[in-house]
Amino acid sequence: MALAAHAEARPVHNHLAINRVGLWLFFFSETILFGLLLSARFYLEGIHREELDQLLGLGITIVLLLSSVTAYTAETAIEHDNKKVASWYLFFTILLGLVFTAGVVFEWSTAHFHRSQSFGSVFFTMTGIHATHVVSGIFMLLLVWLQALRGRYSAKNHWAVSGTVMYWHFVDVVWVFYYPALYLTK
Repeated sequence: MALAAHAEARPVHNHLAINRVGLWLFFFSETILFGLLLSARFYLEGIHREELDQLLGLGITIVLLLSSVTAYTAETAIEHDNKKVASWYLFFTILLGLVFTAGVVFEWSTAHFHRSQSFGSVFFTMTGIHATHVVSGIFMLLLVWLQALRGRYSAKNHWAVSGTVMYWHFVDVVWVFYYPALYLTK
C-alpha cells in the first residue's frame, strides 16, 4: 500500500519535451560559437579570397543542401513507419556528408593562402570547426542508421532519428551563412 502511494506521488516527466529543450539549448550555444566565427570573418573585411575554388565551394554547398533533403525524407519516412525508405535515405545522407567532408579536405589541400594570413586563418578555423560538426553528424547518422536497420524505430518511437536530423539541418544552416561569407563576399 505504501509503495503504491509513493509511486503515485512521483512526478511524471515528459522525456521527449526534455530532450527537445536540451537540443535547442545546445543549438543556442552552438549558434554563439558559429556566430562569433562569422563575425571574425567580417572583422577582417577587405581581405582577398581569390585563392578559393569557387566551383568547388558551390559544389560542396549543393551536396550539403541535398543531404538536408535526404535527411528530411528519412525522418518523414520513419514518421510514416516506412522503415526501408528511412534506412535508405539515412544511408544517402551519410554518403552526401562524406562527399561534403572530402570536398572541404580537398579545398584545404589546394588553397593557396598560408595559414598565417588573416583570411587563411579564419577560413581554416571556420571550415575546420564546421567540418568537425559535419563529421560528428555523420557519426550520429551512422549510429541511427545501424539502429534503423535493426528495426529500432517506428512512427511512435523515433526521437533519435528526429534529433539527429535536426542537428544535421542545423549544421547545414550554418553552412548557408558560411558559404557566402567565405566564397562570395569581399
